[in-house]
Amino acid sequence: MSVAATNALTARWASTLEDGPGVLSGAGVYPLLSLLARYAADPARCELLAAAPEPARYDLAASPAVRLALGVWSRRGLELSERWRREVPAAMRGELTGDPAVDQPLLDEWASRHTDGQVPQLPVRATPATVLVLASALSVSTRWAQSFHETWPRPEAGPWRGRNLVGLFRAGADLSALRVVGTGVGPLSLLTVAGRDDVDVVLTLGPPGTGPAAALPAAIGALGGGDPLPLDAGPGVTERLVAAPDDRPELQVSTVGFTVTAEHDLLARAALFGLAAATDPTGDHFPGISPRLVVSQARQSATASFSATGFLAAAVTALGFRAGSAPPRDTTHKRVVRLDVDRPFGFLAVHRPTGLVLVAGWVTDPDTRDAPGR
Repeated sequence: MSVAATNALTARWASTLEDGPGVLSGAGVYPLLSLLARYAADPARCELLAAAPEPARYDLAASPAVRLALGVWSRRGLELSERWRREVPAAMRGELTGDPAVDQPLLDEWASRHTDGQVPQLPVRATPATVLVLASALSVSTRWAQSFHETWPRPEAGPWRGRNLVGLFRAGADLSALRVVGTGVGPLSLLTVAGRDDVDVVLTLGPPGTGPAAALPAAIGALGGGDPLPLDAGPGVTERLVAAPDDRPELQVSTVGFTVTAEHDLLARAALFGLAAATDPTGDHFPGISPRLVVSQARQSATASFSATGFLAAAVTALGFRAGSAPPRDTTHKRVVRLDVDRPFGFLAVHRPTGLVLVAGWVTDPDTRDAPGR
């Protein structure tokens, strides 16, 4: 199934991230690799199939929160195979002139239009030698089913000490939104923040010192279940009994707003994406497209923002080819579980009906602002 294969690619990619902020989309890369594999010859075909073993089939067409567009541009006069012309829809195809001053604005406008301006430029640059460009544009936009309240925390300890953060707080009765699972890197706290549409964002907090290369793949692996642990075993989780007018449990969440952006050179990890052989200038890698094509650029630009009201994200991937109340009445007690996200953490934007991980990322620098009155 292509969802499982795409999530596996995302997990492998996330395992290479360094301990800084970042965001990536395996779901933005996978359709391009899958498309190339159909028209490739060995050894490029074998490498691409290892990275993308299934055709990219995502049931996103009816999603109100997710858009995925694919585009292909070929140089005027490039010899294209009859099969390529027959199988690639005309609506996906465009033409390059060979003049970067003409071609680059065309490519950039496409990227901006298909991400509502979140990614204003295609991440590859048109050059006089560029004969073919393949691109995908993935965008996500959802509002929370239950909004957060903004707060003004200024931590006195920890990695965000002394910073005026954009804090987010909410309380609700649904304890099932928080899961704690045991993984190979230790317990993970996984909070599902449900969108009004069909996208959820899963905030991921691991043991202190756990970085993205360990936490994000473990979180992706735990999406389908994992080894459940008691909630109070989770990083950042505390539990207590408090006096209350009723005994309904309560889940309190304290986290931070964030905006994360990243630029990725896929050819820096060409083997991970099945692109190593395809960069060999001496091979005939894609005879099903055109003779003697060589991958010369492969990049992704990605961004994600998490606020009190919702989540926005976008990723454009391209390959270029060269040839908060009154005190409660003390009548009973209720269980209060609280998750405090007060240090670097991960996030996964997940298409709820399919389980497809749309974007994954790591937050080290939350949003900040001036303190009240300044």
